[in-house]
Amino acid sequence: MCGIIGYIGTKNTANLLIRGLQRLEYRGYDSAGVAVHNNDGSFYVSKEVGRVQELEKIVDLSQTEGAGIAHTRWATHGGVTVENAHPHLSQCGNVVLVHNGIIENFSPLRQKLQESGYTFQSETDSEVIAHLIANLYNGHSAFGEKNASVETKGNPLEAIRSALRFTRGTWGVAVMFADIPDEIFAARNGSPLVIGFDGPSMYLASDPHAITPHTRQVIFLNDGDLAHIYNGDAEIYRLDGGAGQSNIETLEEEWGTGEKGDFPHFMLKEIHEQPEALRQCIRGRLDFDMGTAKLGGLEIEPDRMHIVNQVLMLGCGTSYYASSVGAVIIEQLARIPSQAVIASEYRHSNPIVTTEQLFFAVTQSGETADTLGALKEIELKGGTVMGVVNVVGSTIARRCGRGVYIHSGPEMSVASTKAFSNMVAALALFALQAARVRHLSMNEGQVFARALSEVPDKVEAFLQKALDGASKVFEALDKVTRWVCESNCTIFLGRGVSSHVAAEGALKLMEVAYVPCIAYPSGELKHGPIALIEKGTPVIVIAPNDHHKDKTISNLQECKARGARICLIHTEGDDIAEHGDVSIAVPATMDLCSPFLTVLPLQLLAYKAGLALDRNIDRPRNLAKSVTVD
Repeated sequence: MCGIIGYIGTKNTANLLIRGLQRLEYRGYDSAGVAVHNNDGSFYVSKEVGRVQELEKIVDLSQTEGAGIAHTRWATHGGVTVENAHPHLSQCGNVVLVHNGIIENFSPLRQKLQESGYTFQSETDSEVIAHLIANLYNGHSAFGEKNASVETKGNPLEAIRSALRFTRGTWGVAVMFADIPDEIFAARNGSPLVIGFDGPSMYLASDPHAITPHTRQVIFLNDGDLAHIYNGDAEIYRLDGGAGQSNIETLEEEWGTGEKGDFPHFMLKEIHEQPEALRQCIRGRLDFDMGTAKLGGLEIEPDRMHIVNQVLMLGCGTSYYASSVGAVIIEQLARIPSQAVIASEYRHSNPIVTTEQLFFAVTQSGETADTLGALKEIELKGGTVMGVVNVVGSTIARRCGRGVYIHSGPEMSVASTKAFSNMVAALALFALQAARVRHLSMNEGQVFARALSEVPDKVEAFLQKALDGASKVFEALDKVTRWVCESNCTIFLGRGVSSHVAAEGALKLMEVAYVPCIAYPSGELKHGPIALIEKGTPVIVIAPNDHHKDKTISNLQECKARGARICLIHTEGDDIAEHGDVSIAVPATMDLCSPFLTVLPLQLLAYKAGLALDRNIDRPRNLAKSVTVD
């Protein structure tokens, strides 16, 4: 969940590191720091709590020479303090490192080091690694005894290798040694790292986005890799000995940009990028003549599709809710039993895995630790997992080997919006492809393909209305925003596929505005949650013109009878608008395509409420974009 950037070359090192950290800000963090190798064999280290811009104010940008590493920290062990921020120096000052991940056995290691005379400057698990590496490099044992170690003394690779053998957990580490200028060492186990090549300049990052302004030639480190990076080159080894793979890959061009442009926040920009993002996802994948979809990356033959008896989608947060929508579409269209499962629960449930099941790992970042853990559990039991991923070259995308890129472009706001829509679109494309192989007629497939292809234009039309200050949509959203900000709790309701849209809407409002919310299938309301309703409670009801509509309206009336204020999201031209205190109409579409449209007012409501409550829209407290810890 943290960010790492490293650099070797002739550019202004401190400035480049700061710019790299700024491109990692979307991942979520609470402190930041840089370390640059000085000409005198020491390290310049500067750290600060808060935003990267606060760090930039105190960093000496004249640190223009020498290798450097930098880090954004999301607190795990120890509070948000300057001392706990990275980089961390060894006690003797000859090793500096940054670390992503968690060292699970840091407590006994720390105790042993303290008993050997070491004083810790922080509460972090990461500082343990710095002391272990330094003392092995100095020729002592890992815990400071004076018996010399021939294998590790003066040997940076062996010192790192030996130190990490004492640890248990996950790590992506970047290490510099005071007496080895212009070189960086790195190791990976469960936390991503990528090396970038640009002539004599070399880069290291936890996310390719940090280095794409400089190069697209990269090596992705695998778990168990140990890298030696120096001017113009890198050598890859294995932590257990021997050489690693060092295949240079070329990153694809991103269709979007990581800049806000004319929008005040990334979240609002990304909401309004959804029409183009959906076009990018759908383009070239629909076959209108045959009424089917083509997802070549899945590499699923028709005979394999015929024996699939269940589709399971693994996800967390927004990815889970997108998977829940996808499960409904797959089940209804392809008639395959389908289910979204929370990855963090699934991996620890000793799941039953069979060859007749089909698994999808659904994740924007492709680095979500819980999803990766579930993927490994399925693989261990003989299953095959395919990725539904946004970030090209991410760990899960590479681990799966097969899957679908959703092509959302960079999503910089922590709260996901356009990735939700594109995940649903990718799963809808799969549903159509599977349905046509199994039972769906060409005519029925053509109808769904046309409906899906029309979604981007309908999303665009609604969003244009939402931007117009004189429109009914704009006015309605402003009114509901006031309700939400004045209330202790907001309730979201829907039936069928809309119940999962309601859950995503509640998540957005919690993430961005910190407003307590619950989301329920509307028929479940009377089985407990209705006790929360009092006079003035905002209830957001999603009721598109589908076969659930009449039942949903009945549940709406139950809320209204108890004094709730109703915001009704419905299909344009439908005659049910009168049932809401406020009504927001979305363009008409096929039932299974309604989530693409009904989610839009919920995203805008979360944004407007966060703005009204003066929240940090793009960087909500305690959250991170890429959750790489368990």
